[in-house]
Amino acid sequence: MTTTNTGPVEAALPTSLTPTRVGHLATLVAAGARAQRVTTTSPYTGKPLADLPVSTPGDVEDAFTRARAAQAGWAATPVADRKRIMLRFHDLLLQRQEEALDLMQAESGKTRRDAFLEVSDIAITARYYARSARRLLSPKRRKGAIPVLTHTTELHHPKGVVTVISPWNYPLSMAAGDALPALMAGNAVVQKPDTQTALTALWALALMREAGLPPDVWQMVVGRGSSIGDALMAGGDYMMFTGSTASGRQIARDAGERLIGASLELGGKNAMVVLADADIEKAAAGAVAACFPSAGQLCVSIERLYVADELHDAFVTAFVERVRAMRLGAAYDYSVDMGSLTTPSQLETVSSHVGDAVSKSATVLTGGKARPDLGPLFYEPTILADVTPEMTLFDHETFGPVVSIYRCRTVDEAVAMANATPYGLNASVWGRNGAEARKVAGRLHAGTVNVNEAFAAAWGSVDAPMGGMGDSGLGRRHGADGLLKYTEAQTVAHQRLQGFTPPRRIGHEQWARILTRTFKTLRALSVR
Repeated sequence: MTTTNTGPVEAALPTSLTPTRVGHLATLVAAGARAQRVTTTSPYTGKPLADLPVSTPGDVEDAFTRARAAQAGWAATPVADRKRIMLRFHDLLLQRQEEALDLMQAESGKTRRDAFLEVSDIAITARYYARSARRLLSPKRRKGAIPVLTHTTELHHPKGVVTVISPWNYPLSMAAGDALPALMAGNAVVQKPDTQTALTALWALALMREAGLPPDVWQMVVGRGSSIGDALMAGGDYMMFTGSTASGRQIARDAGERLIGASLELGGKNAMVVLADADIEKAAAGAVAACFPSAGQLCVSIERLYVADELHDAFVTAFVERVRAMRLGAAYDYSVDMGSLTTPSQLETVSSHVGDAVSKSATVLTGGKARPDLGPLFYEPTILADVTPEMTLFDHETFGPVVSIYRCRTVDEAVAMANATPYGLNASVWGRNGAEARKVAGRLHAGTVNVNEAFAAAWGSVDAPMGGMGDSGLGRRHGADGLLKYTEAQTVAHQRLQGFTPPRRIGHEQWARILTRTFKTLRALSVR
């Protein structure tokens, strides 16, 4: 394992993170003047980073009141004007990306290259919805009940005020990525980012207001779910949540009680299948990219590897060699391959899962220990073999830099093992024959499957839906689904001249015979 000596990590806070900048972002939290405060820490050093006000349930209710008042005007704003604001946000994001990269690294401990993926993601998302919203939201003619006589139109109206609860692991992608389509659809948004990474979310909010978004259309609150969760559920007309499966189930129950819609992206135990014809070096490099982005704290990262028997040993050798060469450290530049875990609880989970597996005879091929010499939350990228079902990490999500590797004798066995999980978020297939690899991809129980790529191909294809199956959630982000879920569909049908009731001087029985002949004729003509 290669480590990067970045010098005293306490000196690593970049110059862009001045107390004035941090203090300004904190003022954007919707909270009272005398609110309690919470202090976040930098994962690289464990030292204090930000002092944030904590919102109360009353603050959340006030935010919804302001958002609901602002939403009426925003919904009446032409889509072309919303588009201009969104594209202005896109341009500002790219111009001032260094600020965002510094914030994301300081709050999450990830590498700069992982942080830049988030900038790329939001630029793509903002551009896509800016340019596609008008087409997606415009009224659509639909086939009417009676050809020619029924004029039917499908309309989409904004839900109203959308609640977004976003996690800490991808603080820009998850905070802005779900708010942008909701805003483009004409909604207001009240959002609770995770406290640990709230500065990045608040930075995105500030940038959107600078781009021209009216005040109160997008607001953020800070606090624990146990304190303000009920108020967030009570105030919203739709719930967008990314987080654990356990929390998602509770939110789904509460949304059902209120009869509002919800979109939930939850846990995963994602699999990668290496077919017998795969290019070993490319697959090994792909496995590194798949397993260790953001120290494995990525919802679509890979935690299980299934490798064809024919090339298993050679693949393992190549994979282990690449992982041992990874540069691990803290640096506000592009010099390292993997950074730190984000929270002490994640370090505890990773250590516990690996310790449990090793105590039950798993083999550590590389890694397997924390690195406090680099910082309080560093853990080595870890490959395990001989993992068996009685080990916790066999089927429980670790959400860290740990992957288990298994040998498979046939493609059917690999598919069966990959699908042997209640989760179904993301998967990856590697093989030289693209057509065969795509066939295997279609057999995997996952909302997105990448061929000869880790996760970015499917995630970055924002014109296509992305989401989980089974315990990985419901609903989709990206594509038409990612926008239209924030709307209420309405059908307006205008019946002209003659409806389903018989005209005068024709009885119901005769009318039924006329309609029956009409339906048969339409069937014969393949009209409907």
